[in-house]
Amino acid sequence: MKFSPKIQRCELSPMRKYAPYADAARARGLRIFPLNLGQPDIATPKAFFDAVKGFDAPVLEYAPSDGVPAYLQAVCGYYHRLGHTDLGTGNILATNGGSEALWITMSCLLSDGDEIIVPEPYYPNYSTFITLSGGVVRPIPTTPEEGYHYADRKKIESLINERTRAIMITNPGNPTGAVLTRAEMKMLAGLAHERGLFLVADEVYREFSYDGEQLASMLEFPEAAENVIVIDSVSKRFSACGARVGAIISRNTEFLSEAMKCCQGRLCTATLDQVGAAALYNEGPEYFAAVKEEYRRRRDTAYEMLVQIPGVVCRKPEGAFYLMAKLPVDSTDKFQVWMLEHFSASGDTVMITPGEGFYTTPGKGVNEARLAYVIQHDELVRAMRVLAEGIEAYNNR
Repeated sequence: MKFSPKIQRCELSPMRKYAPYADAARARGLRIFPLNLGQPDIATPKAFFDAVKGFDAPVLEYAPSDGVPAYLQAVCGYYHRLGHTDLGTGNILATNGGSEALWITMSCLLSDGDEIIVPEPYYPNYSTFITLSGGVVRPIPTTPEEGYHYADRKKIESLINERTRAIMITNPGNPTGAVLTRAEMKMLAGLAHERGLFLVADEVYREFSYDGEQLASMLEFPEAAENVIVIDSVSKRFSACGARVGAIISRNTEFLSEAMKCCQGRLCTATLDQVGAAALYNEGPEYFAAVKEEYRRRRDTAYEMLVQIPGVVCRKPEGAFYLMAKLPVDSTDKFQVWMLEHFSASGDTVMITPGEGFYTTPGKGVNEARLAYVIQHDELVRAMRVLAEGIEAYNNR
């Protein structure tokens, strides 16, 4: 029996492929510090659970395909508070997390052989959604020495050809933590407008920028009103990854009409999850200030301890809750397996995400890794010490 060549070109998640090794390590009694997954440990606001408990309709019906009105209004209100007062609920489509928002968007934009420009390293599921839509990633190269920054107009323009349909960015970045300046954002908006390209902006980490850049969105540039498609989600903003509620936001009504076909085809986003998600948007600025400060503290600790390891190449990330670094090992894939199969520091070991899976370009990222600082501060300190011990032991084995 045959399978689609599109699915066969896709890869398994580099964040989850080491789970069998981790299961075996735990069975041997090891404690594992999980720096591999972007699963926040911050408590989900109680408002979510209260809203779900308060749901008293006699029938749990299908939600409207575009979204539960209360959720659409909550997202709309959030963007109004950011200054985008021209947006209405008709500019928003509810999705099953940011992942489905990306999948729907790629399905609408790409035909077989079409290209989308993406800075690498990038979130690996981008490749899955692009490939299943028939598209091809055209990577913007970056380096750890430059902090993975990419917003050079000439560099990006050199990648545009007759098959280019869009530029896709994550801001703040996953896996790199890089944050665009306002000038870089304006450049990208202008470039997309001038070249007639869509600009897909994954902004699910918007609240987590630590070094002076204010809350910003690619929706801010009127010249690119028809070009910009924003991907959003409650997963990271409110530490509600399991709710699987996201959104597509755009002023391009033609695109939204096409996307609605996908929304109707999958019927709806879960009703109860949207009810809970709507309540999350009532959280005030004090919630975001506290969470941001906690992540900033962890960022500083993880970075300061990481760069003390001889041979590490890393610039301090400006946002999200990830570090991407070059480690002094021959292969972070081999290193990760060895850490789970052969290493123990007084009963402890660490999981990271090897960097190769964040790249399209063959051979890139072999000795790079992403670390997610989403565990308690004391545990993070211990994890970084264990990582340092592990690197030294691996190279001396």
